[in-house]
Amino acid sequence: MKELVNKLKGDRVIWSFVALLALFSFMPVFSASSNLAYIGHGTGNTLGYLVKHLAHICIGFMIIYWVHKVPYHYFRAISKIALPVVWILLLYTLLKGTVIAGANASRWIQVPFIGITFQTSTLASIVLFIYVARYLSKTKEENEPFQTSFVQLWIPVFITLVLILPANFSTTALIFSMVMMLTFIGKYPLKYIGFIIGSGIAMLAFFLLVAKAFPESRFFSRVATWESRITNFTTDKPDEDDYQIEKAKIAIASGRLGGLGPGKSVQKNFLPQSSSDFIYAIVVEEYGLVGGVSILLLYLLLLFRFVIASHKANTLFGKLVVVGLGFPMIFQAMINMAVAVELLPVTGQTLPLISSGGSSIWMTCFALGIIISVTKKDEEIVEEQQEKERRKEALQRLIDKELAEEDLPVDEREEIYEGEPMYSIEDNSRNPMNAVLNK
Repeated sequence: MKELVNKLKGDRVIWSFVALLALFSFMPVFSASSNLAYIGHGTGNTLGYLVKHLAHICIGFMIIYWVHKVPYHYFRAISKIALPVVWILLLYTLLKGTVIAGANASRWIQVPFIGITFQTSTLASIVLFIYVARYLSKTKEENEPFQTSFVQLWIPVFITLVLILPANFSTTALIFSMVMMLTFIGKYPLKYIGFIIGSGIAMLAFFLLVAKAFPESRFFSRVATWESRITNFTTDKPDEDDYQIEKAKIAIASGRLGGLGPGKSVQKNFLPQSSSDFIYAIVVEEYGLVGGVSILLLYLLLLFRFVIASHKANTLFGKLVVVGLGFPMIFQAMINMAVAVELLPVTGQTLPLISSGGSSIWMTCFALGIIISVTKKDEEIVEEQQEKERRKEALQRLIDKELAEEDLPVDEREEIYEGEPMYSIEDNSRNPMNAVLNK
């Protein structure tokens, strides 16, 4: 175990926080899966869901380990190649995607021969953030005109968002917000950022108008759901989402300060998506305000560590990659918690590393692996500098010793070398090998 830990490079604090979140997730997932177990096979046995979650977490940590071994600057070139591939996957998902749990949104694709589903928008967000970081770091010293940046930066961004929007508005809004934050940190001109925000709002309004004109089209089937969620959030009109929120608030209120205890949640039997979208409510019900605040603080500490890692990165690309991949995880967690306490409408965003799920955990771990790779590179640079300093000091000691011996009288120098064989390459004989043969 000690050897395995020693092989882990990069920021050990980030490793620790991720491990804590993953370890904590087992109890809530094991408890909250009882509803799925009753619906699935009527026995209420959640052991299978626990084993499945364990497999997802183990695969996720293997992904972190493999990815953090890859130098992060490799992803700079990969993002440009991977973006068109992501567009093809998003388009296929939009046209032929799989529907899970009765949702009227095609967000998943079935992986051939394996039988698992994969949410392509999670991969698309990672590739897009790296692509944006690559462009901003490349044009740092160049004053490119807006027309050039619009073609090279914003058209790829809008293509990606347009392919995600029909099936997942909340993810689209989150990605767009994070891209805006990334360009602001990357010192993209503010007047252009304002223009892009206005253009994004105009495109969304146009999308809604088209959806109103063609309400029967499958591409606009989610628009009615968005409208109802926003309407129900601002009013007291009861519906399915309101039922979820009410059960979540009952679970949170029941938890009080210390909680009902692990596995003793009551609302997990009534709350839909209790192991994924609303798992934070189950956490508070079972572990109380102490458990809920502890999870919140752990995410905030992870955010603080991302800020430190970004500050320490020795390249602008590394800084932007940490911000672009790390901050969305924390904001997604905050959105999930805010939905549970009815600060935001129902969005369907999971709690990173705690909610059950396959592709969401794996993509989170993939992003974490890249972040740790950035911190690993910084550590390697520090180690190289320390090694250079040690070699410089050793060489200086040898030089000082030689200089000190040259300043000594001849007899003292002979005492130092007394007992040591004296060799000379000087030879006055005819045979040039005699100097060696005589020795």
